[in-house]
Amino acid sequence: MLIGDFFAGIGGFHLAFNDLGVGCEYACEIDDYVRKTYNHNFNVARFDYDITKVKDLPDFDIFCGGFPCQPFSMAGLRKGIEDERGKVFLDILQILKDKKPRAFLLENVKGLLSHEKGATYAWMEEQLSDLGYNVFGKVLNTAEHGNIPQNRERIFIVGLLNSNTFEFPEAIPLTTKIRDFITEEDVDEKLYYENNAVYPELKKHITSKDTMYQWRRTYVRENKSKECPTLTANMGTGGHNVPLILTYDNRIRKLTPRECLNFQGYPDDYEFMPKLSNTRAYYQAGNSITVPVVKRIAEKILKYM
Repeated sequence: MLIGDFFAGIGGFHLAFNDLGVGCEYACEIDDYVRKTYNHNFNVARFDYDITKVKDLPDFDIFCGGFPCQPFSMAGLRKGIEDERGKVFLDILQILKDKKPRAFLLENVKGLLSHEKGATYAWMEEQLSDLGYNVFGKVLNTAEHGNIPQNRERIFIVGLLNSNTFEFPEAIPLTTKIRDFITEEDVDEKLYYENNAVYPELKKHITSKDTMYQWRRTYVRENKSKECPTLTANMGTGGHNVPLILTYDNRIRKLTPRECLNFQGYPDDYEFMPKLSNTRAYYQAGNSITVPVVKRIAEKILKYM
């Protein structure tokens, strides 16, 4: 059995399905640096660049894709299908129509559900159903469904040709802690905040080693849930989305790119492409899916297939 890995990112879908014995011979990803990280970790027979231009696709059993979320994100302009990035959903529909894989798994931000008061998602579901798929969607949180302490809510949309029922995985106890994902090794000095203008305010409020903080423009926000806030693609550019920790030697820093991969469930032997800048590494980790969550959904998909 094979997946088609569209909007492949750095290979989270590939990893999740491979762990269950499902192969991947085809991928498609438009970002050159992301493609290099993917190729550094995987070999696929064919790797396309632009989903809007693909032709003569090979066969695959399951279509996978975390299609662009910016058009539907609360942090973006929320133009949805009117946004050029949102229009790629039409390309997804065309591929599903042409190839008719037995199943699909799509991922996007939670904001997709509320976009245009739910009309956008309802339209998408209708289009997918018209292709013959039974469609099921649900918002899952990494902290509740992946046993990783990251507050990351994403909608997952499953389509099946041969089953009119599907049950998403249930929530499971969170047995891990933030410290399980912090390495404290080979940390670039540039990640520490001693020379930052807001350091005196950070030092005053960042007092616990068991949780994370964020600088929210004018104040320090403590994540009292003791979870990592949602990792984002723009963590490397600074701003209020950067998770901060207090280290064992009482210094304040942001997460390393490797630690961000840890909070997305990537294995220790997974690597960014060589000589990748921190900014691009943060982008790649923050833009990814959480591998254990996808793996649990994939197990269910295979069962119902």
